[in-house]
Amino acid sequence: MEPICYIVGAGEDHGLDFCPKDGDLILAADAGYLRLKAAGLRPQIVVGDFDTLGAPPEGEQVVTLPKIKDVTDTWAAIQLGLERGYRCFALYGCTGGRFEHTLANLQIVADLAAGGMECQLVDRTQVITAVSNGTVNFGPERRGFVSVFAHSDLCTGVTIRGMKYELENGELTNRFPLGVSNEFLGVPSSVTIGKGTAILVFDRKKQTGI
Repeated sequence: MEPICYIVGAGEDHGLDFCPKDGDLILAADAGYLRLKAAGLRPQIVVGDFDTLGAPPEGEQVVTLPKIKDVTDTWAAIQLGLERGYRCFALYGCTGGRFEHTLANLQIVADLAAGGMECQLVDRTQVITAVSNGTVNFGPERRGFVSVFAHSDLCTGVTIRGMKYELENGELTNRFPLGVSNEFLGVPSSVTIGKGTAILVFDRKKQTGI
């Protein structure tokens, strides 16, 4: 399994239940530092303009950003992870709160997928990820709902297998939610996007992990 870059933001507090392993990287985006501190976790780097936290935390490695900039603190944290060679990202505390920041984080997820990387945006009950010109496989342990939405104008070659509603070589557009509310059936399943980028939303596992 590839090492994971965990990024914790200052959105809604859904709890931090991840267990970092050797080689993983933990980054705090601005006041996400407080979420990590409350969970007994220490980030390797705290990045932000600190408009939310108020000031850079003492005793931590800090990357201070200008308050007037073209990127969010979360995006800057993603760049730090990329510079260190990470290709698998998990974002916590990056949904809820200001809706425009949730939308910005959805764009991050889609952009990383288009670059051949993996990013999961984790909230209290669901995981949001993306697939671009490829396949996402799910094991038989998955339960609950899964939805597939076109992020690009058009997704072609869309094949959904092993779920309640299957699709073979279909199309999705970003103007009609054809792929909403599918269901896992307790068997191996997959979503393939032949061309384009799609957003996937699925229920979190009831056990630990995503």
